[in-house]
Amino acid sequence: MGREDICFMSATELASAIKAKKLSPVEAVDAILKRIERINPKINAFVTLLADEARDAAKKAEQEIYEGKYLGPLHGIPVSIKDNTFTQGVRTTFGSKLYKDFIPDEDCAFVERLKKAGAIIIGKTNLPEFGLIATTDNPVFGPTKNPWNMAKTPGGSSGGGAAAAAAGLGPLHHGNDGGGSIRIPSSFSGVYGLKPQFGRVPRFPALHGWETLSGEGTITRTVEDAALLLTTMAGPDDRDRYSLPAQNMGLMETLKEDIKGLKIAWSPTLGYATVDPDVLEITKRAALKFQGFGCEVDEISQSLMNIEYDWLVIVASETVTALEDKRQEWEKIMYPHYKPFIPLADALKARDFALAQFHREDHWREARKIFETYDILLTPTTPVTAFDIGIMGPEKIDGKDVAPTAIAAFTIPFNFSGQPAATIPCGFTREGLPVGLQIIGRRFDEATVIRASAAFERAFPWADKRPYLE
Repeated sequence: MGREDICFMSATELASAIKAKKLSPVEAVDAILKRIERINPKINAFVTLLADEARDAAKKAEQEIYEGKYLGPLHGIPVSIKDNTFTQGVRTTFGSKLYKDFIPDEDCAFVERLKKAGAIIIGKTNLPEFGLIATTDNPVFGPTKNPWNMAKTPGGSSGGGAAAAAAGLGPLHHGNDGGGSIRIPSSFSGVYGLKPQFGRVPRFPALHGWETLSGEGTITRTVEDAALLLTTMAGPDDRDRYSLPAQNMGLMETLKEDIKGLKIAWSPTLGYATVDPDVLEITKRAALKFQGFGCEVDEISQSLMNIEYDWLVIVASETVTALEDKRQEWEKIMYPHYKPFIPLADALKARDFALAQFHREDHWREARKIFETYDILLTPTTPVTAFDIGIMGPEKIDGKDVAPTAIAAFTIPFNFSGQPAATIPCGFTREGLPVGLQIIGRRFDEATVIRASAAFERAFPWADKRPYLE
């Protein structure tokens, strides 16, 4: 098989070929590295490439498999890690000049698990400084470009991983999501993004901040690959006091189950969001396709609380406080668009933070009512498609003024509630930009999210759609 064929194979396809000794880990890693070396200068998805280390790890995996020491379906499979995640001995910058030379002396808990499973860490992917916004640009490495239109952002904050997935730069990519940071870039980039239940994947060690909002998850081209990767990453770790007890999610087993009889709610706005008409049309059409799978689909009018400002209160105050001892230095070298965060954080009072927490409870009280009746909730993932590089977001949507946080109008609520949520590619605009449909499940129920995602993928596959980058 050719190198390009290898690069666009799913992880499960690669694993099957490697286990059967039809393909070696060395061949797979070499093909992907060569594509990264050719394509990455155009899109800037990877910021640290571990080429030599990955080739050495591939040789070791090949020898182990030859000797019958097969570790499982991730053995010899390349995976990327977002550049705000501790990786032992590998530069980890958080997209900030404050950490441009930081090299952790330990791995994040789930990175340890990936290595033990035989996965090969191939490099670190780009993000906005400290992952704060829905576009991927920072003072250390500059912007990542969307493979479908290189004048556009791939979204953020896991934009490097999403762009890499879309461009065929490996099958498995880690992301984290504190307000939409997996789902937004996956939607903008036309790939599958899964934010698991909060606490499903341990995130120790980590910098201070986002502790009650952020979760580690997956960015892949197929649903099956997401299930495989999450199954390996998930599980309790006492170092992370929010990590959940072990649960047999049965993600690989549920992939081929039908979803006949599911009750599905479709909300085009959650009662408050402003949505581009093309995005609304494409996502509504996708939502109604679930009727063809034997599901009951109801458009609901129930409104949820708009908690975008509450999210901003928590994120701004926690980030600025976490960097208090480096504040004077940071203000001189920070990403320019972040400068308003400083006076905002200074102006906030304890009551603002308390109100944000109260609103979290108010939001859940209303959201829970939906899931008393319905198995899953569908919404647009984002109110617009990818926008131009260099801005934090559009100032208007459908002719109406919006704040930059409006990009995350559909994603933030489910960081507050912690529920599992995914985005599936569901079409393209007339301009050729991908559109995503968000699937939100009940608490702790990644299995139904995966099952619904896989059913849609079987009927309307997307992994064969590739951006032209040559």
